[in-house]
Parts: sequence; structure tokens; C-alpha cells
Amino acid sequence: MNDLARTLREILISRQPILDQKHLLVGYELFFRTPTHVEGEAPENRLAATADVVCSAYAELGLSAALGAHKAFINTDEQFILDDAVELLPPAGVVLELDFTSFPDEALLARCRALRDRGYTMALSRYTGLDERAALLLPLVSIVKIDASSGGQALPQLAGGLARLPLKLLAEKVETREQMERCRALGFHLFQGYYFAEPRIVSGRRLSSSQLGVIRLINMIARDAEVDELEDSFKREPGLAVNLLRLVNSVGFGLGRKVESLRHAVNVLGRRQLLRWLQLLLMASPEYGHSPERNPLLQLAALRGRLMELLAVRIAPTERTLGDQAFLCGIMSLMPIALGLPIDEIIEQIAVTPEIQQALQHRDGKLGSLLDLIELLDRSDWEACDRILADTPPLTRAALTAALTEGLAWIHADVGAAG
Repeated sequence: MNDLARTLREILISRQPILDQKHLLVGYELFFRTPTHVEGEAPENRLAATADVVCSAYAELGLSAALGAHKAFINTDEQFILDDAVELLPPAGVVLELDFTSFPDEALLARCRALRDRGYTMALSRYTGLDERAALLLPLVSIVKIDASSGGQALPQLAGGLARLPLKLLAEKVETREQMERCRALGFHLFQGYYFAEPRIVSGRRLSSSQLGVIRLINMIARDAEVDELEDSFKREPGLAVNLLRLVNSVGFGLGRKVESLRHAVNVLGRRQLLRWLQLLLMASPEYGHSPERNPLLQLAALRGRLMELLAVRIAPTERTLGDQAFLCGIMSLMPIALGLPIDEIIEQIAVTPEIQQALQHRDGKLGSLLDLIELLDRSDWEACDRILADTPPLTRAALTAALTEGLAWIHADVGAAG
């Protein structure tokens, strides 16, 4: 096995979502961890792997297809940009973040112009003001990244100085809704971070009638209620009934004729898929109206559930139940954020197996380890991920990266179908 092939087997990839002003997903910044990275290095200070590694991983893992219409933001240094391998990346699918540490000479500027002319979108990373270096690069980029945690008047001054230029401003390190709203008021167009998953938990909060209706249906399926009961419960929830028929009649199911009855819809979807769909629907926010699948928190929950399912199947390929439990556990781990309730209160209202309960409340068992692993991957905590992988055979870096790619492809193909 050559060095590149060995590196691709040992690579880890994490991502941070990038959203627009309507909180809709635009793309992800991808972080590539290779065996050559320095232990303990902070994610925000870590440049991307070399061009040949990134481009090979992008192609072999099928990241272009997995991301669909969403952009991959890739951090690049001088050597990356000058490498011919960069041209293997699809111009329409990536944004090259210029994170140069040296003053750009004419050869580097000429290379950037050539890539721009080939259709590549470029972003200026870590913008801190209009110095001589930035003045040379600004005419070449379409996006400028600014640290949202800049205090005092630094952020308004940085954004205001670029307001009249034909650029999109991207605020990175956006961790709260308040930060996002402040940046939007200052003219930012894009926002990177998990601000949409900020916990706002209040014990004893009252759930809406629609949320209670979904919970009632979830518990009916958990106790294996008859189809007649399920159909009657859907009839009492017109909004859910319409969404169910819309889901089953979507192209993804490939049915030869239109499903018009709720009983038929329940039978076509099946209890396993119906339970998954309802769990996901419980995550949906009213602000997304008739397109709950566009909710970034729902997308994050769906991806977490799918990742845990894929890894559970790898750990125990003959235990179908473990995979199903892993999917539901992944979704429910984000319900406290979606519903604004502590996990203990949610479990009191939603019937779950003891294995799921122990994983959610105490991080115990196989499911608890998988949940820890996925949360650590979200935070790009590479060393902690490696420790869990070492303690959880037969999981490997390659298995985790393959699961991430498959999970991204799944949610961007049709998150509403729930698997």
C-alpha cells in the first residue's frame, strides 16, 4: 500500500455547517485530519491536508455526490493552491478558502486568477482589516470570512469597510442566535457554526398541541397499536395527515399510483419508517412551514441518527434492533434543543427502550459510546474520537469517514423519507 492510499484509510473528516440569512444550509466547511497533523492542534488553526490528499479523498469518498447542491468550503494554504491537484476538485462544488501566511507574490496571485477564471469560487480567510496583503487578494475573492467573536467595535469596522464591495461576508465562530442576529444586522450574508443548535432548555416548558400530537403517535407505535388506532389519531391531526400523504406520495417511494387513504399510507410507510419520520418531525420548527426538512437542526439530527445507525450495524451486523435504536437515539439526543426541555422530561413523555434511555441520560452502553463519538466528531476533537475508536472494534477511522459520507448523501437526497 502506498503512502497516499494509507493516508486515505486513516483520514478523518469533520464539518461545520454554513447557513444563509434565512437559516438555510449553504454548505459545510470540511476539516481533514491526517496522521501528520500535530497532536492537540486547534481546529481553527489547522490548515487543510495537502492538495493530493484532499482531492483524492474528495473523489474516492464521493463527497461531491454526497453534498449535492451544497458547497464544500476547503481551507487552503500557498502550497495547496500552487499544486496542480487542486484542479481535480469540481469548480461548482467547492469554495477555496485562501489562508495564506506569507505575503502573496506575483506567481501566487497569477495562480489565484487562473483558478478564478476556471470557475473556482475563492474566499479570503480570517480577514482582520484592509492591509496590503488583503488589498491584493480582495479583487480575487467572492467571500470574506470574519471572526464573529471579534469584540467591541472591531466587527462593525471590519464589516463596514467591505460594505460597498461586491462581496459576501461570512461570519465564522457563530455560536449563539444573538451573535448571528448581530452579524446579520451588520450586513453579513453567511454564518458558520452551530448557533442554530444552541441549548435553550427550560424545565417544565409546555409543548404545543402539534408536538403533543406527534408524541402521542410515537407512543402508540411504541406500544404496537393497531392500524385503526393510528389512522384515527392521524385524522385528529390534519396537519400531520397531510404531511404523511405528501411524504408517501413523494417520488422517492416510486409507487405506481397515488396513495389517498391514511390507512394505506401507514401500511406503505411501515411502522419502522413511520416512527423515524415522526421523531424527525418533532424536531421541526414552525418557521420552516411546509418544508420542515430544510430545518438545519432537523438535518443535524437526521445525520446524527443515520451515522449512529451505520456505525451500530458495523459493530453488530446481525442485530437489526441495535441499528434502529441507534437511529432514534441520535435524533433524540438533539430533542432537548428542539423542544427546550431537559432530556429527563422528554423521556418521561416518549417511550424508549432502556438502552436508549441509558445512552441519553448517562452515555452508557454501545449507544452511549456511539453518541459520544458523533458529538466529538462534530467538535473536531480528533484525539477523543481516536480513543473511542480504539475501544470500539471493529470501528476505524475509515469506517467513520465512510459513514459520514453515506450519511451526508442520505440527508441531502431526501431527509424527509427517514431512511
